Amino acid sequence: MERNQISLDSLERGVDNPAFSTREKLCEECGDPVGESKEERKGKGRFSSYCRKALQPTSKAKRFCKTHAKALRRVVLGLLVVAYLCYFIAACWLNFQRALALVVMTAVVVFFVCWSLFKKYCGAKVLLFLSPVWKCFRKSWPRLKWMLWVAILGGLIAWLALDTSRNPEQLISLAGFCFLVLFLFACSKHHGAVSWRAVFWGLGLQFLFGLFVLRTTPGMQAFQWLGDQIQFFLGYTTAGSSFVFGNTLIEEVFAFQTLPIVVFFSCVMSILYYLGAMQWIIIKISWLLQVSLGTTPTETLSVAGNIFVGQTEAPLLIRPYLADMTRSEIHAVMTGGFATIAGSVMGAYISFGIDAASLIAASVMAAPCALAMSKLVYPEVEESKFKGKASIRLSRGEEQNILEAASNGAAASIGLVANIAANLIAFLAVLEFINAALRWFGEMVDIEGLSFQVICSYVLMPVAFLMGADWADSPLVAELLGIKIFLNEFVAYQQLATYKKNRLAGLEEWDGSRKQWISERAESIATFALCGFANLSSIGIMLGGLASMVPQRKGDLASIVLRALLTGICVSMLNACLAGLLHVPTEVGDCVTFLSTTNFSSTSYTMYRCCQQLFASTVLENGTLSFMGAWAGLEESLQCLTQCCRHYNHTSCLQTT
Repeated sequence: MERNQISLDSLERGVDNPAFSTREKLCEECGDPVGESKEERKGKGRFSSYCRKALQPTSKAKRFCKTHAKALRRVVLGLLVVAYLCYFIAACWLNFQRALALVVMTAVVVFFVCWSLFKKYCGAKVLLFLSPVWKCFRKSWPRLKWMLWVAILGGLIAWLALDTSRNPEQLISLAGFCFLVLFLFACSKHHGAVSWRAVFWGLGLQFLFGLFVLRTTPGMQAFQWLGDQIQFFLGYTTAGSSFVFGNTLIEEVFAFQTLPIVVFFSCVMSILYYLGAMQWIIIKISWLLQVSLGTTPTETLSVAGNIFVGQTEAPLLIRPYLADMTRSEIHAVMTGGFATIAGSVMGAYISFGIDAASLIAASVMAAPCALAMSKLVYPEVEESKFKGKASIRLSRGEEQNILEAASNGAAASIGLVANIAANLIAFLAVLEFINAALRWFGEMVDIEGLSFQVICSYVLMPVAFLMGADWADSPLVAELLGIKIFLNEFVAYQQLATYKKNRLAGLEEWDGSRKQWISERAESIATFALCGFANLSSIGIMLGGLASMVPQRKGDLASIVLRALLTGICVSMLNACLAGLLHVPTEVGDCVTFLSTTNFSSTSYTMYRCCQQLFASTVLENGTLSFMGAWAGLEESLQCLTQCCRHYNHTSCLQTT
């Protein structure tokens, strides 16, 4: 006990303290630096001081960057803007026509940047200044509203009367449009609670966008240019797929030709999400829909997201809010998923040869229509927690950099590619089995050629005709609709691409009793009608995706999904009716010049139409063949007729032999 006592003298010297002596022993055993000699400690101290002195400039630079981060960011941004301005001026100076696309993109970016700055610094002042005008407008709105509706209705009727007088077949598409809206209203869950503002605004936006894309020259040129750029962009897939699979496989095998496009597109979409570009576009579109239709931010964001992503990816944007959404809002989310297609599979359809501009237009037009018809079929009767909420926070990915985003996007597409390939194998095999069984049953009662496609062509033929397809084309369009609804749209688009290739190749329209292709108008209608995930196999995908996000609402999801599927099918058909209403027939052009200068070594759709025009101009009188119209009195007429008869059959050809 006395031995372990600590005296004042010991404390001053610090050497007789047993605790310290024990620590020194432990340090010696463990090799701790505390047990090092004074010289070693002094050497290490000098080294650390040298290191601190050497790192002082770096530390000062870090502190300077942190202190002046905002100013440095502005300087760098200013330098980048100046560099881009110099590049922009140089591009416009060298060739303005070539730089036109750059001018348009720059103008769009500048507009939104200026608008954002204006809202940030002057928005509140402008709203305060205009508040008296807004109050006056709100007081007069009840009277102005009816005047506006009467003016819109009168203008629409006048336009339809003038427009359909040239092409009366457009009235059939208009009748089909009205029939589908009335049918959906008859299927409404709560007829008295329908928000007619959402219905009319949604259909109005759909019509205006369709009018801009399908009728105006700027709209047609803009979307044609956009479609061409997407096709050109998707061509870069060949660089990766040819390296992995080889040129022979990607030229001859469908899986290696089309499915890599899904991987590439998914990778690009993931990068755009990481950069925030997709979120920005979706927010702008959803703001327009929300303000005009009066829908809640959650359902509107999901439907707007469906323009670019699939039926299970779009709800991820609003995943934190799904549990608290009303049944009507969930119905809108489901309808948006069924009525549109994902950007990744859109790339695959474009690679088939389907018109890119029509696919893009169909996806965008489906968004307001899906919201409108969703509120018609399942109106809101509950109190939404998100009504009047200014904004919804978009969920973002967890990627740390752009390379990780690209890698995750490519990896995520593997499941989609496998799903597409598996579905194609399964559905085509099942379809062949069903057709074989139907043929067997048909032969028992002397019915030849009975198949699933034949049954669909008869059952859905009235629907195809109401959408605007010619009566002769209606069976084939109905067949495509049946394949899309009961199998999937991928198989249907493959068949549509075959019809389109036959038409562009200039094949005879009829091969005996079998039609080899459909008209341009029917093609356009079918392209819009097939553009959506609304098929029976998608029910499982939709339920599985949403149930994994909100498992506590499985019962609600299961009770809503069939109604949402029906609404999604009708939304695609409404788009098709609008395409038929706004379709403008393509002019043939100068057939005399075309047939006089062509070498007839191969056929084309233009040659087919010109030969048909030439056949219609022939007249047989008293055994003498003569020509009418533009072909009358021309020396080349008989020679062109002979050449046309080499490729196509007509009664006039009998007189040339």
